[in-house]
Amino acid sequence: MIKPNRRSRGTATVQDVARAAGVSAMTVSRVVNGGTNVRESTREAVLQAIAQLNYSPNSAARSLAAGDAVQIGLLYSNPSAAYLSQFLIGALAAARRAGCHLVLEVCEGETPEEQAEATRQFAATSVGGVILPPPLSESAAVRDELEAADIAWVSVAMGLPGEGGLNVRIDDFGASAAMTRHLLDLGHRRIGFIRGNPNQASSAERFRGFAAALEAAGIDAGIMPVEQGDFTFRSGIDAAERLFDARRRPTAIFASNDDMAAAAVGVAHRRGLHVPQDVSIVGFDDTSLATTVWPELTTVRQPIAPMAEAALNLLLARIRADRRADGGDGLQEQVLEHELVVRESSGPPPA
Repeated sequence: MIKPNRRSRGTATVQDVARAAGVSAMTVSRVVNGGTNVRESTREAVLQAIAQLNYSPNSAARSLAAGDAVQIGLLYSNPSAAYLSQFLIGALAAARRAGCHLVLEVCEGETPEEQAEATRQFAATSVGGVILPPPLSESAAVRDELEAADIAWVSVAMGLPGEGGLNVRIDDFGASAAMTRHLLDLGHRRIGFIRGNPNQASSAERFRGFAAALEAAGIDAGIMPVEQGDFTFRSGIDAAERLFDARRRPTAIFASNDDMAAAAVGVAHRRGLHVPQDVSIVGFDDTSLATTVWPELTTVRQPIAPMAEAALNLLLARIRADRRADGGDGLQEQVLEHELVVRESSGPPPA
């Protein structure tokens, strides 16, 4: 998890970001403006520095429309640096195109009271709306504070948005079922599953899709080895250790995100197991981590950056509608397409 310093928001400059990331100011500018001629490792270093310093690229001079400039806040606490980096890419690109000012703020508290306090402080700034990526999209304390402050917000990957809410997600159930069918088609009949954070609806949907695909194939999902994780690399290590210690080791492991899947690959290597010859390991999200581990992960591609872009655009449309007082109060939800990406980490079970 990125640990920001406590310097005041808005005081960081592009030179500060460049120094923190070990790159030139021109490279920072390319990343902020969505340039493609940047190595992925460099892009991630810049995005982490942006989040760490709460650097807000000031594009307020380019307004939404004459006299209609707006600041959009992004409140985050995601434990996956890879997920956060891709989310920032999408949010920054969308903000640049819309000509709005993106303000970043980390919420370090885990209790509802701490999250509410962080939200109150954020709401006291001049943000016109707030984007809530997971897990804060599931925080009732955060949403209640924004409602009390009459600030529009949009959730990402939220399970059940309320009336009048804005939400962007994928079909986690369908994506997880597709991945499970992939493993079944390869011949696996004992598949271990690592669940995600129990406080996030996507975790429940991914497990539900896993179980449904097994049942549809005539396999009792109740006998599959399942371990609890929380979407962090550390939790993936602990869960994989327990799965490998089982009396009957699974021939495949389906982890609910790439961080936990990469951790499971590391545990397998440490135990002298070959992936996928001895055990197949698959993930979810298709973050940059999926292609930096060996072997590269078979995973579900969740369009993280496009989801951030869609969230910002939905939020801007709601703010415009509120300013015109012409409605826009109904639930608006966008469900983006996912993709099953088959790479080297999945194969037939051992003979």
